[in-house]
Amino acid sequence: MSTRLVDLVQARVDEFFSERTTLVTSIAPELETFLDYSADLVRGGKRFRALFCYWGWQAVGAGRGEFDPLVADDAPVDLPAVVTAAAALELFHAAALVHDDIMDKSDTRRGAPAAHKRFEALHAEGSWLGSAADFGQSAGLLLGDLLLGWSDEMLGEGLARLASRQSAVAARLEFNTMRTQVTVGQYLDILEEKSWRSHPEVEQLPRSHRVIVYKSAKYSVEAPLAIGAHLGGASADQVESLRAFGLPLGIAYQLRDDLLGVFGDPEVTGKPAGDDLREGKRTVLIALARTKLPSNVRNLLDDLLGDSSLDRQQIVLLQDAVRESGAIEHVERIIDHNVALARTALETADITASARAQLFKLTDTVTQRQA
Repeated sequence: MSTRLVDLVQARVDEFFSERTTLVTSIAPELETFLDYSADLVRGGKRFRALFCYWGWQAVGAGRGEFDPLVADDAPVDLPAVVTAAAALELFHAAALVHDDIMDKSDTRRGAPAAHKRFEALHAEGSWLGSAADFGQSAGLLLGDLLLGWSDEMLGEGLARLASRQSAVAARLEFNTMRTQVTVGQYLDILEEKSWRSHPEVEQLPRSHRVIVYKSAKYSVEAPLAIGAHLGGASADQVESLRAFGLPLGIAYQLRDDLLGVFGDPEVTGKPAGDDLREGKRTVLIALARTKLPSNVRNLLDDLLGDSSLDRQQIVLLQDAVRESGAIEHVERIIDHNVALARTALETADITASARAQLFKLTDTVTQRQA
C-alpha cells in the first residue's frame, strides 16, 4: 500500500513538473537546469510526509471506512486531492533540504552532490566569471525558493479539487502554520550553533529540544497528519489525538536522525561520516554528552565541533567521546519514551482500525531506520 501511494505521489509530481516545463523553458533554455535539478530532488526519498498525510486522511474515515482506497477498484472522489496535497508536502520538503544544505555547508544529499554543489560544478565546468561557490549558493537559494513556491501552488491545486471548502480552509491554515514553524525552527537551529555560549549551561538541553520540535518534529509527522485529517473533515478531537501521536513520534524521528548524523554509515545515509560534527549541530545528543563529559574532554568537543575541516581522525575522536559519555544510551531512552507516548496516544485515538495499524507500522519504520 505504501508503494502504491509513493507511485501515485511521484506520478503527480512528474505531471506537475511537466506542466511547468513549457513555462520555464519558454523564458530561457538555460533554465532546463532548474527543472532537472528540481526533478532529481523529488525522486526517491522515504516519502514519510506523504504517507502521514494520507493516513491522517484515512484515519478519520474519509477514504473508505476501514478499507484502504489505494487498493479499491473505485477510488473516493477526494483521493486525487489528497495525493496532490501529499505531493505538495514532498515539494516543500525538497525546498527545505536545498536551503538546509546551503546553511549547513553540506556537500552531499542522498549520496549525490547537494543542489548548490551541482550549480557550483556547472559554473566550474563552464569556466564562468567569479566565484563558483558564490554562484552555487545563489542558484541553490533560488532553486529552494522556486520549489517552495511550487509546493504552495501544488497544495492550492489539491485543495481546489476537494469537495468540502471548510476542509480545504482548515488544511490550508495547517500548512501555513507548518511553513512558519519550520522556517523559524531552522533559524533557531543556526542560532544555537552560533550563540550557545551566550546561554547558561542548564539551558542547553531545553534549547536543543526546542529546535527539534519546531525544525523537524512538527513538519515531519504532526503537521502532515493534521493536514491529512483536515482534508478528511476531521473533528477537533480527532485532530488533537493525531497531534498527540505525531509530536512525540516526530521528536523520536529527529533524535534518530541526530544519532545517524554522528554515527550513521555513509554508504546507507548518503552523507559523510560525522557530518553533524563538522556542521556544529547543537543537538540533544551533543547537549547530553556535554553534561556527562569531564571538563577537558568537553572543552575539546566545544573547540572541534563545527570545524568544517575536521579530518577522519578528529571525527573518530569526537565520536568516541560522545559514545563513552553514555549520551547514545540516554538518547535511545528518550526515543523509547517518545515512541511509548505516541503508541499510547494512537491506541486511544478515535480513528479507523486500518489507519491505526498502518500508523503503528510507520512508528517502527521512522524510529528504527538506518538512513
